[in-house]
Amino acid sequence: MPDYHDDLRLAHVLADAADATTMERFKALDLKVETKPDMTPVSEADKAAEELIRGQLQRARPRDAVLGEEFGSQGSGPRRWVIDPIDGTKNYVRGVPVWATLIALMERGEGGDRPVVGVVSAPALGRRWWAAEGLGAYTGRSLSSASRLRVSGVTRLADASFAYSSLSGWEERGKLDRFLELTRACWRTRGYGDFWPYMMVAEGSVDICAEPELSLWDMAANAVIVQEAGGRFTGLDGVPGPNSSDAAASNGLLHGPLLDHLRS
Repeated sequence: MPDYHDDLRLAHVLADAADATTMERFKALDLKVETKPDMTPVSEADKAAEELIRGQLQRARPRDAVLGEEFGSQGSGPRRWVIDPIDGTKNYVRGVPVWATLIALMERGEGGDRPVVGVVSAPALGRRWWAAEGLGAYTGRSLSSASRLRVSGVTRLADASFAYSSLSGWEERGKLDRFLELTRACWRTRGYGDFWPYMMVAEGSVDICAEPELSLWDMAANAVIVQEAGGRFTGLDGVPGPNSSDAAASNGLLHGPLLDHLRS
């Protein structure tokens, strides 16, 4: 099995640099925010963090490809870094601390591209999560000060905590009724949003989560962390990994019932 220790250490260095950049502008009164063609916001901090990460990758891994939310795809080859400089930009620009930098390394294999390293860093929350294929998933302040992540052992939807981002996406895709049926079948539901539900699935504090519309940079880092914590990460179609346009994550034990409720 390949050794991803060096790539994981590099991902932490990239996250450290991004954290410094994003925190410097968080809650700044003169923060510049634009509207992208898809009508979502992008701040100067989003762009600065991605540019910084790309520059460091160019020096440290010049042969690797890069895909980022703000500046698209660069390079080709069997290894690709996937970056979301600020996942939760709407929170970021409003001063809500629930946002994170997502950094993943994907590697090409027989079954297609799969995430093999992932770091999710939420500096305003003082939290960081990470994983590498075959090495497990962890949370903590640093590689040397961390605790291992394990998903929950909940076996029934009636006992499950379900996290999601919003209702509007499900309604727009004609799946609101199925979504509401799922919420009624669960013990507890909360709209934490963005990266956080996936990290809570990995920690075992939430049992299932799902979103109806996502991009690869929203999912790649989350997927490897959930999987290395013992959970499952698929599209709503059940295809493993982050290569669908939507996502379902669970402790594994509840994945079938979760998909049954949300499939068309």
